[in-house]
Amino acid sequence: MSLRERKRARIRQTLVEAAIELFERDGYDETTIADIAAAADIGTRTFFSYFASKEELLFPESDARVRAAVEAIESRGPDDGPAEVLLRALRKVGEDSDDMASRLAALRLRLVRTVPVVRGRALQIQLDAQREIARNLAEAFPEQLDEVSAAALTGAFIGAITSALQVLLDDTDKLDDPAAVQEAVRRATDVALTPWLRASAWTVEQPPHGTA
Repeated sequence: MSLRERKRARIRQTLVEAAIELFERDGYDETTIADIAAAADIGTRTFFSYFASKEELLFPESDARVRAAVEAIESRGPDDGPAEVLLRALRKVGEDSDDMASRLAALRLRLVRTVPVVRGRALQIQLDAQREIARNLAEAFPEQLDEVSAAALTGAFIGAITSALQVLLDDTDKLDDPAAVQEAVRRATDVALTPWLRASAWTVEQPPHGTA
């Protein structure tokens, strides 16, 4: 990472941290972009070089998660099935960041439940992520998935993560143990994707057609 990139990453993180403090202290609706910029010691116009809107601050790693899934699909091994590559992407995200079990994650969940504009943005991000991941899965596994089944698998995967976090992050004590939260999310995705994992194992075990 270049010096310029490191500087941008620091400012971006400073903005996120400032927003968390202000949202928790003053409330989401009561906090303005100017307030966040001032707390981060940058100009209001500069804010828009990092985030398009106030709600975007609550989802700073959404693009990185989609990239992790796409990269896992692209780097799949010859014996990997579609469910396996998604689970590998989840492990990679957990190794790279504690965002899923962070103070921001708990705040984001509360605001998704109570602030319509945040809920709308969260839904849009989720739908866009599902569409992008499903498209890549269908292209990578054309013999196993069509567009509908790829969408179903991706929906089960993302739905399991989202539902698990909704339960886990209600208990703020769990934020002290991000590894435990990540392990619980992995168990939830294992449950959701069990039929896909079994189907993948059955396909691998069967001899090629006409060789039995």
